[in-house]
Amino acid sequence: MSMTQFYTATSLDGFIATSDDSLDWLLTRDQEETGPLNYADFFANVGAMAMGATTYQWIVDYEFADKEPSEWRWPYEIPCWVFTHRNLSVVPGANIRFVRDSVRSVHTEMVSAANGRNVWVAGGGDLVGQFADEGLLDEIILYIAPVTLGAGKPLLPRRLELKPEEVARNGEFMCARYSVVR
Repeated sequence: MSMTQFYTATSLDGFIATSDDSLDWLLTRDQEETGPLNYADFFANVGAMAMGATTYQWIVDYEFADKEPSEWRWPYEIPCWVFTHRNLSVVPGANIRFVRDSVRSVHTEMVSAANGRNVWVAGGGDLVGQFADEGLLDEIILYIAPVTLGAGKPLLPRRLELKPEEVARNGEFMCARYSVVR
């Protein structure tokens, strides 16, 4: 059965990016590629993903800096829904759907496209919160970096009850997997 998951990293004080959307604090951290709660094992079970416009734009800016659009290669082969109210650059050949609809109205389509695998809500605490508000979020997998940012984009700008399922250390990170309490 498919689950809808939020897999992300956060600073110790609860921010997923700085105020200007930088992840420099995260990208220099050591972790074991095959360690607990690692990305490869997580992603092997993902069949569809959702992200907000800011996360999508960060990928475009970070992955494709100094490249012509004809050289852009989207890093994911699975279908991706980008929730946005603005026009964004299109990555040629990518399996991306830009949507303005509510998460509730699109979720069934994402689960169907995942074909028994999981749906990943990538980046964007507010978007994840919308899934949680609709009772569609099942699990959060969280990497906690040993750094404080003092301000930035919050992990999840809502109250959410969670049940700890797994806790481990991977390199410099404390990691945890939580189920969402409904």
